[in-house]
Amino acid sequence: MRCSIAGALELIGDRWALLLIRDLSLGLSRYDEFRASTGIPAATLAARLKHLTAAGLVERVRYQERPPRDEYRLTPKGRDLWKVSVALREWGDRWDATGYGQPTMEMVDRDSGHPLVLALVDAETGQPVPADRVQLRPGPGADDMVRRLLEPSTGAKQ
Repeated sequence: MRCSIAGALELIGDRWALLLIRDLSLGLSRYDEFRASTGIPAATLAARLKHLTAAGLVERVRYQERPPRDEYRLTPKGRDLWKVSVALREWGDRWDATGYGQPTMEMVDRDSGHPLVLALVDAETGQPVPADRVQLRPGPGADDMVRRLLEPSTGAKQ
């Protein structure tokens, strides 16, 4: 499927993989830390770490030789997923995805302490762009299916 969302989901994998990306972003790096944080079964954890490593999102680094011990770190490709995590957290907070009625984390500016939100910005001016001004158009890699999907006559929401 010629779709960046489908391709990204294929690389990421599943919910466990995203939780590992979250934990790595928060500074966790070792197998036992991931198990304690997520409750993920050992076999699932090993498979997800292998998948994320093969996808180039995570790297395995030896930190001790005797006995051999490794830790995991996000690659630049993996670190770039932080925006996805922020978007999921904001959506989950807005719609109370946990069912607890209150957010468990807040993202704030380190200097001012003011809350931060993910925003779309004009790549040339740096100015925020409201959602009602967003339009999708075929990109250089678009195929006929994408072009048809984005034609104004299809009534697709943009």
